Amino acid sequence: MNSKDLLPDIRARLGVVSMGQERGSESKPTVRVKEVPERDRRRLLMHFLALGESDRLLRFGTVLPDELITHYVQHLDFARDTILGVYDARLRLVGVGHLAFAPREALPLVASATVKERVAEFGVSVSESARGMGIGSKLFERAAMHCRNADVDTLYMHCLASNQTMMHIAKKAGMQIHRDHGEADAYLKLLPANPGSVLQEAVEEQVASFDYTLKANTRAALKLLGSIPGFKS
Repeated sequence: MNSKDLLPDIRARLGVVSMGQERGSESKPTVRVKEVPERDRRRLLMHFLALGESDRLLRFGTVLPDELITHYVQHLDFARDTILGVYDARLRLVGVGHLAFAPREALPLVASATVKERVAEFGVSVSESARGMGIGSKLFERAAMHCRNADVDTLYMHCLASNQTMMHIAKKAGMQIHRDHGEADAYLKLLPANPGSVLQEAVEEQVASFDYTLKANTRAALKLLGSIPGFKS
């Protein structure tokens, strides 16, 4: 058996499907959202640097140059904030959600909407190659769940009013939206945590971590087989 026969078989046995590949004629791959550890800071940087000008504008409100994006990633505080990601079969981040926590006084628009000490602001970006899969919505759903379980009841988003993806997510979630001079602010009141929400987040994180491990092991196996004489395609 040569590599052309063996390598696809390994992928099939381990259930590895690229983010752009469908499992069936009408189905899409399941989107797994995982917390991004600090050791993946470089993968975060590669994700943001790959965004085009229009995507940088929508994500950051301005077209950030590479050096400012690098500064942003280098100064992400993993101890304070939560970074959520979706990895493809090559372990590239194709979707990133940044959940930034701040004292409620830091966001006057939502300060009066909560009695909690903290509020959370959410920002999201999705690679062009992974559009149309619902990754942005999945990242938002996971972010909202994480806020509930972290005793935060107000989730805030700020974006350009022309950002149709964020506006769609906000409307779908039932967020209150305020528009002013081409920009939009939206916030969502969250239910308190309960045993079900805590268990659901734990299970989703465990499943996503298992999926990540499968992809990592598959890449290692393919790399090893590719280095064996006679198995090169």
